[in-house]
Amino acid sequence: MFPDTRALVRAAAAEVLRRGRRAVRARGRFHLALAGGNTPMALYQALGSGRKARSTLWHHTHLYWGDERAVPPADPASNYGVAWKVGLQRLAVPAANVHRILGESEDARRAAIVYESELRTQFAGAPWPRFDLVLLGLGADGHTASLFPGSDALDERERWTEVAVAGDPPRPRVTLTLPALNGADGVLFLVSGPSKAAALGRLLGLPGEAPLPAQRIHPRGDRLVFADRAAMGQGPTP
Repeated sequence: MFPDTRALVRAAAAEVLRRGRRAVRARGRFHLALAGGNTPMALYQALGSGRKARSTLWHHTHLYWGDERAVPPADPASNYGVAWKVGLQRLAVPAANVHRILGESEDARRAAIVYESELRTQFAGAPWPRFDLVLLGLGADGHTASLFPGSDALDERERWTEVAVAGDPPRPRVTLTLPALNGADGVLFLVSGPSKAAALGRLLGLPGEAPLPAQRIHPRGDRLVFADRAAMGQGPTP
């Protein structure tokens, strides 16, 4: 647990860099899947500042997105667009290594197929994508990526990507499926704010009637949860 979101973001930035350097030493590249949401965006801003932005790690990094809304990159609802604007544009990631979901596509199903094809090219021969690290947020309803309670996408067992409809107003989204997320070597949940306390309690093991989507994330590697005091139900730091 971290005293506040600022401390959480600092720790998350250090963890991303540590995992990235380890992956580059072992395999020469770092496959990082990104999340949307306010806390991840604060992380991208931190990574895009100072010495962290100038790290040679980014020359060997491939960026992916766990989900995306059916909007163009310039839309403020675009996970890719906002992440790029707040910090990722300052990282020295080769353009060919940025694998975004084409949210501007008029056909979300087609966008999902195109994205899955690109992932299968990057992880050729693997049964599921082998991300070194996946960043995930947590919704107050227990959703993560665009895997929402009751969604048919939760039942997908063959595709790497799926289309879900959610939000207010409802709009299509492309999301990685549970098996695709669970193929990762590591998953890092970033959770902040009091609205997440109930869902976080479930994620950390408190009982409930049915498993929340986030509770179904069981990567092949480790699962980390970075949460602040407010998300743990302990209120703001005095």
